[in-house]
Amino acid sequence: MVFKRREKQTNTRKVLEFLWPKSGYARAFNYVKLRVHRIPDEPERIARGIFAGVFVTFSPFFGLHFFLAAGLAKLMRGNIVASLFATFVGNPLTFFFIATASLQTGNLLLGRIGGWGDNAEANRSVGGKFVDAWGDLKHNFFAMFTDERADWKNLYVFYDEVFFPYMIGGLVPGVIFGILFYYLSLPVIQAYQKRRKGRLKEKLLALKEKASGKADGTSRQD
Repeated sequence: MVFKRREKQTNTRKVLEFLWPKSGYARAFNYVKLRVHRIPDEPERIARGIFAGVFVTFSPFFGLHFFLAAGLAKLMRGNIVASLFATFVGNPLTFFFIATASLQTGNLLLGRIGGWGDNAEANRSVGGKFVDAWGDLKHNFFAMFTDERADWKNLYVFYDEVFFPYMIGGLVPGVIFGILFYYLSLPVIQAYQKRRKGRLKEKLLALKEKASGKADGTSRQD
């Protein structure tokens, strides 16, 4: 095949490239920033879209962030494209911070022991709870076709100790960082659009002067 890799990637290499792409996150960030700045819409609408995208990244609904961001942006009369780009705030470099902030805030709001620092044992076992819940899902799926009994214990533990506090706790940092990104991006977008309009006006004036110069030269020849 034309587009097939010459050398087959190992699983370790795939994980490393997922965590740190060859082009680097700086290049990806600059690309997203440029695309957001060039969105043809009002700065306030673009900033509201950015708020929606950032807010959604603090939710535990992985795989649905694009749809949730687009829906929230529509409700807020924000720019949907900007909301989709803003979900890239949630990436392999920030997921640990986002998950920790959401889980710890959720435990604090729910009045559970731990809050912001004493729940170290629960934090260490979060990955294990993901694995256990996934194991239950696979077991229960195959149980539908065999004589095995379905077991929902690990899924319940995952929902009660991870998903629910994550969902509740993510609202607070989601709003905080959404507002922060809104107010940081709004003046930048306004300045960029103003500067771009100025450049377009200069180009139009130059074209008009060039056209008028040609017209004058033609009339003199006549």
